[in-house]
Amino acid sequence: MRLLIVEDEKRLALSLAKGLTAEGFAVDVVHDGVDGLHRASEGTYDLVILDIMLPGMNGYRVCSTLRAAGHDVPILMLTAKDGEYDEAEGLDTGADDYLTKPFSYVVLVARVKALLRRRGSAGPSPVHTLGNLKVDTAARRVFRDDDEVTLTAKEFAVLEQLVLRTGEVVSKGEILDHVWDFAYEGDPNIVEVYVSTLRRKLGAALIKTVRGAGYRLEAPR
Repeated sequence: MRLLIVEDEKRLALSLAKGLTAEGFAVDVVHDGVDGLHRASEGTYDLVILDIMLPGMNGYRVCSTLRAAGHDVPILMLTAKDGEYDEAEGLDTGADDYLTKPFSYVVLVARVKALLRRRGSAGPSPVHTLGNLKVDTAARRVFRDDDEVTLTAKEFAVLEQLVLRTGEVVSKGEILDHVWDFAYEGDPNIVEVYVSTLRRKLGAALIKTVRGAGYRLEAPR
């Protein structure tokens, strides 16, 4: 899943991004409200972590503008302020949860995962079955027949992009954008390495290469 952090304290933002990336998320970071609103409006994020005190446009305005435009992406607000009024104002503008600085990183991760689970429970089932393969995108577990297959966070994230679009062609660029982040400057062939590993662990016939276009996950017949 892809997260957007809108936080002007650069050291905090990068620290959060590093930790959440290790949790298996793709994370983008911006440092002002206007850029944050622009990025969040693209509709490509599963959750936004939004500071209130931002240059250009504060978090309240970013949140209310997104909601007024019909964007329902979960928003976790961060602020150095404290008090019932600030929390009420944040929630009134459409935020889904509120965390006051300083906060525990463990608590933040728990809040993020809870919001994502809540969003998933309102949509289609997180369990996808393809022949003898079962992928649970909420629990982040994969089973082949009755045996669990151990995947790294990145391996699961690549598989998830293919599972969510089973039968469709997913380009290498789309996988890079969702699994890594917009600032990734490494070798794009890293996607091929992960696809190769998934084929070895899950079965070579599961992921088809569509020459010049990308990859397609096909349910066994």
